[in-house]
Amino acid sequence: MQMQRHVVDYGLQRRALLSDFRAGRLGRKDVCDADPYLLRAAKFHGEPTDTQCPVCLSPALTLVSWVYGDELKHVAGSAKTPAELARMAALFGEFTVHVVEVCGTCRWNHLVLSYVLGTGTPHGTSKRTAGQ
Repeated sequence: MQMQRHVVDYGLQRRALLSDFRAGRLGRKDVCDADPYLLRAAKFHGEPTDTQCPVCLSPALTLVSWVYGDELKHVAGSAKTPAELARMAALFGEFTVHVVEVCGTCRWNHLVLSYVLGTGTPHGTSKRTAGQ
């Protein structure tokens, strides 16, 4: 696996949201609101897990990785598979990955993790123009 930097885990936020849901302070519509684009991304670009949905207890959640960064240009804001992330990590200097868990049954979704990937060397500046 590629080297992840600046990792942020959203587990505490997830637990607090689920606690509010189970206590009745939030309704199912408040926590199960994945839009159709996210559900399609989960279907075609997601990574299946063995984790049970915390809301409907469906047998498997799917992880979807979204990429963002100036170097990515038209690719920014799209979902990528783990294989595509590994390839991109060797091609780009730096980009951010947001990992979202999605349940295709009840539409639960939550940001699980974010991190930075890339070579660490900006690719947008050439040696010829850097000194001018």
